[in-house]
Amino acid sequence: MSRAAAEAEAEMRGITFPAWHGEHYVPLAELLVRLGSFGLGLTWRVEFDELVDPRCVEMERRSADAGMDTLTLLSLTTPFLQLIDAEARGFAGDETERGILSHVPSG
Repeated sequence: MSRAAAEAEAEMRGITFPAWHGEHYVPLAELLVRLGSFGLGLTWRVEFDELVDPRCVEMERRSADAGMDTLTLLSLTTPFLQLIDAEARGFAGDETERGILSHVPSG
């Protein structure tokens, strides 16, 4: 990894984006897939302002414990799950926070 890439990774704190782009809703599952190999080794904890689906209860339960791996989170967010004001935090094995995905309403 180049020095610039290492510095950029070390400074990355999160991504906040509008959940809607025109008529297209961008689900958390789509973001997880786009993270590719970077996201596969992370442990995730998800926080919600609003529980909109029974799967959110399971994500909240797992987040309160040790968190969940990327594939578990992906399985809980597909098919189509629309989250409202949610934040997913990805941690490396040593509990170092590696990324935050904030899902906020457009407006």
